[in-house]
Amino acid sequence: MSDNAELLELAESIFADARSADETGFDADLWKTLEETGLARLTLPETAGGSGGTLTDAAAVLSMAGAYAARAPLVETDLLAGWLAHAAGLDVPSGPLTAVAADLTITPSGNGAAGARLTGTLARVPWARSTTAIVVLSGDQVVVLDRAAVTITEGVNLAEEPRDTVTVDVGAGAVGTAPAGAAAEFRLRAALGRALLLAGAARGALAESVRYAGERVQFGRPIGRFQAIQQQLALAAAEVAAAAAATEAAARTAAVDGFGADSTAVAVAAAKARAGEAAGQVARIAHQVHGAIGFTREHDLRLVTTRLWAWRDEDGSDAQWNDEIGARVLAAGADVLWPLVTGTP
Repeated sequence: MSDNAELLELAESIFADARSADETGFDADLWKTLEETGLARLTLPETAGGSGGTLTDAAAVLSMAGAYAARAPLVETDLLAGWLAHAAGLDVPSGPLTAVAADLTITPSGNGAAGARLTGTLARVPWARSTTAIVVLSGDQVVVLDRAAVTITEGVNLAEEPRDTVTVDVGAGAVGTAPAGAAAEFRLRAALGRALLLAGAARGALAESVRYAGERVQFGRPIGRFQAIQQQLALAAAEVAAAAAATEAAARTAAVDGFGADSTAVAVAAAKARAGEAAGQVARIAHQVHGAIGFTREHDLRLVTTRLWAWRDEDGSDAQWNDEIGARVLAAGADVLWPLVTGTP
């Protein structure tokens, strides 16, 4: 896939139709549509059951998914679990997937490797209860766990998305060797995916606020005509634009330079940090514009603002990623600062 305009139109039609303020958790009907249209495994090669799309394609789809609060593990299935299993030479399982980087203990038995067991506890695994398999990066190994073989203790984040505890005590099954630098790449992929969702959710919150400001009448005219409201919406629009620019740039950099490049590490760190900062500002303004009604469970605004609040702290907060950028600059020295900021030699 390469035509982002057509891809965006397709993604928007799918996610807009699936949006619901009444439902929580995994949307099985949405996932079926994503599988049928090739969006569920967009960046995986066709030989691994994917669509052979690019990271910029994924950026367009994930941003749209965030804008419409899509209830599906797109980042986890495509950018993380699918990539990790395929890179380790393992078959990519069908159905929705999730992935986590955590240590599992391999205990040999008297029967040798055939009797070895995997044990451990995986905390806050996204969408675990709704998947067919969980792909785990444990040290230099990649393990594919059958969802039915593990124990799930259900949990949620602020947006009521599954963040489950997984207790593992199974026989060693599908195990492969992780590619070089897998831990660093996994972290960057997770942060980039989350940043793209954040940028989309911020855009969705702004759209809700602009619409409401045009409809809500106070003192004989829509509140969107009041200068104070216009100023706040303009500030939110600037934050949305900044988040979009940072995340799109990070996706392009990763697509061109690869996740192993320093340029990608800096671009992704900046994207997650900037999107996280925008999330707080946009959510605040959106609720100020809406007033009390925006906090009610029945209102669509909460679908995106609760995700903004939850996602900004997942896969590294803006403070953590800003610290990383600062550490990189200090380690590189003053002469590297300008090229680092501008992306020039």
